[in-house]
Amino acid sequence: MGWARAALGLVVVVAAGALLVSGGSGADPWTPRGLPRMPPPFLGTTVVGDGGLTAAIDAYGDVVDLRAGPAGRALIDNPSDRQAAGTVPADTGLVPWVSLGGRPARPLWRADSVRQRYRPGTNMVVTTARFGAVRVRIVWAAGESHLACLTMGGRGVRVSLRSVEPMAMQRLRCDERRARQTVRAAGRSARRWLRQARPLAPGAPAWATRMYERSLLVLRALTDRKTGAVAAGARDGWAYVWPRDAATAALALDAAGYRGEARRIARFLLDLDLDAAARFDGRGAPIPGRGPQGDAAGWVAAAARAVGLEPPAPSPWRNLPDYQEGEPGDYLGNALAASADGTKRGLYRAKSSRRLVRRLGDPASGLDSAAAWAVRPFSQPRLYPSVRATLGSLVAHGTRFGITPGEAWAGKDPWTAPTAWTAWSLAALGERRQALHLLADLRRAATPAGDLPERVDARTGIPRSTTPLAWPHAFTILALQELWPRRTASDSPPRR
Repeated sequence: MGWARAALGLVVVVAAGALLVSGGSGADPWTPRGLPRMPPPFLGTTVVGDGGLTAAIDAYGDVVDLRAGPAGRALIDNPSDRQAAGTVPADTGLVPWVSLGGRPARPLWRADSVRQRYRPGTNMVVTTARFGAVRVRIVWAAGESHLACLTMGGRGVRVSLRSVEPMAMQRLRCDERRARQTVRAAGRSARRWLRQARPLAPGAPAWATRMYERSLLVLRALTDRKTGAVAAGARDGWAYVWPRDAATAALALDAAGYRGEARRIARFLLDLDLDAAARFDGRGAPIPGRGPQGDAAGWVAAAARAVGLEPPAPSPWRNLPDYQEGEPGDYLGNALAASADGTKRGLYRAKSSRRLVRRLGDPASGLDSAAAWAVRPFSQPRLYPSVRATLGSLVAHGTRFGITPGEAWAGKDPWTAPTAWTAWSLAALGERRQALHLLADLRRAATPAGDLPERVDARTGIPRSTTPLAWPHAFTILALQELWPRRTASDSPPRR
């Protein structure tokens, strides 16, 4: 670890003052402008942690979200609505500033260029910025309860951390000796955990293995190692447990050989009151603001069965929101999760077509990528011809970064979760070429570090929302296992 030996000591600066509340006036702060072809500052692009203390790092090496657990209470005040509005103050979170040769300090979004990656086989994030001929490296790693920061630069380089976040500062270790200890321990733990994974079959390409391992590590970071609570993402508004997202994580971890972790997630889900809300905190308490979803019980049942636990009793699914979380209705995805008779009788088919639409009896609701769920995980073989036709049409009209959730989706940005779940089901149907096509789209949508955003700009591929998101990474694991299964004598053959 040569970069650690050259680590510089950090000067920690706690800035005075309170964060401004956005009111749309000229006195409001504005998010600093990012570098060309990069996301803006204060939108997370990587996640640090292994199921304990969890941090989101933006593309410029700033800690922009910090929690005692993946779905725990925020220790940094960075509201998602402020991120969307572009009014995040420049001292939010923990921000490295760099001074060269005694000149005024600058943040990394003022560098000439910035690159970011994970240390191989870990959730430690390395951000490298170039200021002229000088390169500065910021390394973040998380232990159980502390965040470690190491830096490296040339002669005359001085790095300081600026923050107005006292709770975040209390978790920081920037003393070189203690930070190195945290870094080494985090690296050993992550690599040891990753070696326990069921590998892809021999012959899987190197890119598939990299994608598989990065997705596993993302799930490790976003899953509370004690409770099994899976956060959708390390970001305000997303650091909650959605039953469908967490259930998919359980399916993926079980497929990868982590039965213990998968059972812990399933048990957490089985203890939830699914009729109370759409999302829950890290203790299982419902979060107000969004009512129950029609597919929740079906996804939890799929996770429970996969790990040998008793599934929950069926719940109502009609006239409830679906995965798109809009108005209540009788939706295809909810019906599939509930294994409802309407899907078996073809009542969601478009007129003069075998293809499947989103809303019961409404051809204008458009083709729905949730049709893929009729193959995996809610298998309905009689619908397979309709699923092929539906998914084939959506893929044909997709972008180079993936597909939208459905034909009538309001917006052009591709979403990685529908792209990944469509790849999984097409692979299970034997449509290997189309599945590989979608995985190539996901690789283009991924950040340089390999993380999958919730959605990306349809033209540039720059992240437009939470990064990484657990849900697409879980489906990616399942798709890769479907394409390159490593079977043992005790495994049952794949269903077709």
